[in-house]
Amino acid sequence: MFRRRGRTSADESNAVAEVTASDGGVTSAPAKILGPIDSSDMPNDGVTRLDVGSLLVPGSEGMEIRLEVDQMSDAVVAVTVIDGSSAMQIMPFAAPRVEGIWDEVRAEMHAGLTAQGSVEEVVGSFGVELRSTVSVTTPDGSVIEQPVRFLGIDGPRWFVRAVISGEAGGHDVAPGLEAVLRSTVVVRGSEPMAPGDPLPLNFPVDVPDGVVEGSAQDPEPTSRRSLPLPERGPEITEIR
Repeated sequence: MFRRRGRTSADESNAVAEVTASDGGVTSAPAKILGPIDSSDMPNDGVTRLDVGSLLVPGSEGMEIRLEVDQMSDAVVAVTVIDGSSAMQIMPFAAPRVEGIWDEVRAEMHAGLTAQGSVEEVVGSFGVELRSTVSVTTPDGSVIEQPVRFLGIDGPRWFVRAVISGEAGGHDVAPGLEAVLRSTVVVRGSEPMAPGDPLPLNFPVDVPDGVVEGSAQDPEPTSRRSLPLPERGPEITEIR
């Protein structure tokens, strides 16, 4: 069963958690993870958020919100927040009512990433996360190695996976992107869904002032009916 984990630092507000190594992995005492926010706890904080269905993503000055689209189905499959040379892809999924699924998903991702290269499991700002280096194709066709952080957060009947890549992928914390993730609201809905199914995302009906929004398409059409094992960080082509 998933137990929420965390650590403290000078600029993080997570609860204290004791961290120990076990069987080569990382374990910790339960700790409260502050965010993302369930829609039942929608804050009255005056923050402007972009409504893309199951996610309400806050706008932040200097950052850009882009939507990733499956070319075959024309469906929105992820939200990516761009902060300079860093990016954070956010994907929401259905989860069981009682247990979280990050432990299981993380184990599968760990195995997949190990087959491709090095991966380590550490305790980060949102609990246990994976850190790896993946091959990314740049717009000019060259292939570079890019550090990536894979975060997973279990909520009430939902699970959010976030992938931080680019410059911020090589750091222990990414204050700007992590603040966006903490302030993101997840709208699970009441309809029954199988654990691991993507929660529906859609194009916004209205883009509020203060939110910069673009669209993007997947470089390769893929099926998104279950939790994917990422092979690389997000590659985004902006469409004006």
